Amino acid sequence: MKFEKLVPNVFYVDIADGVRMFVDCLGFEIGHDERTSRQPFCVVEKDSLRINLFQNAELAKEHSPEFRLVTQNIDEVFDKISMSHPEFLHPNLPKITLRPWGAKEFALMDGQIGVIIQEW
Repeated sequence: MKFEKLVPNVFYVDIADGVRMFVDCLGFEIGHDERTSRQPFCVVEKDSLRINLFQNAELAKEHSPEFRLVTQNIDEVFDKISMSHPEFLHPNLPKITLRPWGAKEFALMDGQIGVIIQEW
């Protein structure tokens, strides 16, 4: 058995919040766009990553996922995000920190999800 990707579904009260986090802040691109439909939805993509964003207030209240994005250049990622979107830096991990398990990490939060940026 072989799998090629994991594509999570993320639910937002307002899909614009997800687009702001993933597209504006993290540099994903919109690969499929139905944000103006009756049930707003879009697919954001970057490198080999793909995430489905949905606007659904009821499901957004039930789900608050957390993701880890692994990089080989955490300093560059942190510098770019802290300059362009400092409001997303998580108050509990707002700077690059060497964690007890050996990874360097910092975290983002957009009101719906948490994203930990990690370098081993």
